Amino acid sequence: MGKKGFKDLIVRQKAKDLAIKVYEASEEGGLNRDFGLRDQAGRSAVSIASNLAEGDERDTDKESVRFFILQKDRSPSFGLKWRLLMR
Repeated sequence: MGKKGFKDLIVRQKAKDLAIKVYEASEEGGLNRDFGLRDQAGRSAVSIASNLAEGDERDTDKESVRFFILQKDRSPSFGLKWRLLMR
């Protein structure tokens, strides 16, 4: 989809930064007490950036949009995991 490639997508850059922040935050204090939830939140954050990258690499805009919508639908799941970790 993108002429320059997925690495230039601002949303992908922000998703990558989010994944890094999740892993950094999960190492601090009480966040490391719930391994299962911490692991799920980390994998969800990485999945956001991965789906955006994969969508951008698709051959047609229609296929790309499908991946972007898929990611949009999964984002609330990450949000819930993050709020539970931050409790």
